[in-house]
Amino acid sequence: MRILITGGSGFVGRPLCRRLHDAGHELLVVSRSPSRAKALLPDGTEVRDSVLAFVDRAPEAIINLAGEPIADKRWSAAQKRRLIDSRLTVTRDLVTLCERLDTPPRVMISGSAMGYYGDQGDRDVTEQTPPQEEFAHRLCAEWESAALAAEPLGVRVVLLRTGLVLDAGGGTLAKLLLPFRLGLGGRLGSGRQYMPWIHREDWVSIALFLLERDDLAGPFNASAPHPVTNADFTRALARHLHRPAVMAVPAGVLRLALGEMSRLLLTGARMRPARLEAAGFGFQYPTLDSALKAILGR
Repeated sequence: MRILITGGSGFVGRPLCRRLHDAGHELLVVSRSPSRAKALLPDGTEVRDSVLAFVDRAPEAIINLAGEPIADKRWSAAQKRRLIDSRLTVTRDLVTLCERLDTPPRVMISGSAMGYYGDQGDRDVTEQTPPQEEFAHRLCAEWESAALAAEPLGVRVVLLRTGLVLDAGGGTLAKLLLPFRLGLGGRLGSGRQYMPWIHREDWVSIALFLLERDDLAGPFNASAPHPVTNADFTRALARHLHRPAVMAVPAGVLRLALGEMSRLLLTGARMRPARLEAAGFGFQYPTLDSALKAILGR
C-alpha cells in the first residue's frame, strides 16, 4: 500500500517505517524538517512538510503519530493549548485530505495514549472502562474525536491508546538509565501507581496487525498484558542494571517541581490490551523482565 505517516521520524515512527518499507509498502512521511527526516528514514521515502502537500499522492492508509511530547515542558495554560493544537491541527488536516481524495484511504490508525483513562487506581482498565475527567483525558479525547471525523467518509479509524514505550535510544528509558546506573533510581511518590508499558517492537507489530485487519476499528490499548506499579518497575530496572534503587522522590516534591504535570508520574492505569488479545495478537515481550532483558542485554 501507499501509506502516509505523520510523526514518522520519531521514536516509534522510525522502526515502524523500516518495517513497512521491508514489507514492500510505499512511504509518504510528513515532517516539519523534510531534509532531516529523510536522513533518518528508509531509502525511497517521500517526505513533504504538510499533510495537504500529499493531495496528489492518494494514500491508501494513514498512520497518525504527530504531536508535541506531553512531558517536555511544565503544563502552563499556553503549553496545554500547544499540546492540544499540535495533535488536532494535523489530525484535522488528515480528515481534510480524506475529503479531497476521490478515493479516501481504507484505514487511519491514529495515536492516543493511556492518559485517556485518567487516574484509575488499581482497577483493571480495558477499552470499555469509563475515563476520569482531567487534562490528559481531555487531550486524548479531543485527539480521538478529531480522528473519528474520517469515519463518515468510509475510512476505518483505529485509535491506539499507547502506554510507556520501552526500547534503547529514546522514550522512557532514555530518561531513567543514567540516574539508575548511578544508583540514584527509586520509586516516585507511593510507588503504587500503575505504569502501563510496551516494548517498541511490540508496538510496531500492533500497528502492522491493525493495518491489515479490516474487521477491527475503534480504540485499542497498546500496552503489554502485564502492567506493573511504579515500585515494581523501579525494582525490575535496578535488578537488570545490577544497581540499588533505594532513593525515593516524595510526591510533594514532584508536585512542587512539575505542578499539574506531576500527575503523569504519580497516577496511572492498570491498562490491559483486552481487544488486541481477543483479536488474537501475540506479544513478543509480554512481561517487563522479558522486555528489559532484550533491551539492556544488547
